[in-house]
Amino acid sequence: MSNYSKISVANEARVELHDQIGLTGAEVSINNLPAGASVPFVHSHKQNEEIYVVLSGKGKAIIDGEEVSLCAGDWIRVSPEGKRQFFAAEDSAISFACIQVKAGSLEGYTQSDAVM
Repeated sequence: MSNYSKISVANEARVELHDQIGLTGAEVSINNLPAGASVPFVHSHKQNEEIYVVLSGKGKAIIDGEEVSLCAGDWIRVSPEGKRQFFAAEDSAISFACIQVKAGSLEGYTQSDAVM
């Protein structure tokens, strides 16, 4: 048995990676919205924070009623309670990854968790 998993992700609207690569401590999704489209719901979480990275394109997020502009290279963390919705710009598609983890669960960073 191998100590890693690898897949390639097509340009689908949404791909959740937890089952495909056997995630046990996080949920990761890749999301692609065409120009003018949006995630069709506002949501928050009970205990999971989300980290978003914009892979390409531009758009915006509305978080607790505040509009946040987004473009390729941006990273944003949203606390569990934050009510969020994501939108592609009218003239640009947007592709982003979302990493979801339990808030407050990180017990160490790379250097303190690494075994040399």
